[in-house]
Amino acid sequence: MKQLAVLAAAFALSACATVPAPAPQQDAFMASLNALCGQRFEGRVVSTDAADANFARSRLVMHVRDCSPDEVRIPFHVGDDTSRTWVISRNEEGGLTLKHDHRDPEGRPDGLHWYGGDTTSAGTANRQEFPVDAFSIELFTAGDAAVSTTNVWAVEVHPGRTFAYELRRANRHFRVEFDLTDPLIQVAR
Repeated sequence: MKQLAVLAAAFALSACATVPAPAPQQDAFMASLNALCGQRFEGRVVSTDAADANFARSRLVMHVRDCSPDEVRIPFHVGDDTSRTWVISRNEEGGLTLKHDHRDPEGRPDGLHWYGGDTTSAGTANRQEFPVDAFSIELFTAGDAAVSTTNVWAVEVHPGRTFAYELRRANRHFRVEFDLTDPLIQVAR
């Protein structure tokens, strides 16, 4: 009977999931994002894909906010369009997740919403890559955007220099870079 109780306890303990420890590179990456919290920066498209002409002509501004060691939200404004927010967070596998939060003017989820991916390696303190996740593949397939089912996003933070957001897939490259040396002054409202 005692052996059965010990086995039952061992089984119960093994069923408790433990979250792997985050990689030091990812800790450093999240710390670099948090160091930018509360600041806004102007950016520009540096890739040359013709599909990005409207972005390239627009004023691009990111605002690092709603920061914690486990999650950072970065609204990304394209001209007057304030519908996009990048959300970078820690996940249950011990890595990082990037999600795209798209909202309509009333704040409701809009169109393709909450797509993104998870890191599959430790990356570096300056660059993390997020291959498309299963949820997003289903979303893109159902939303007539199957071309996006091989997306890999990347975010880079080079403290005191640049922040970059990037999308890559076959025949597609989009990259926008933000100048961290020149934060925008907050205007009191």
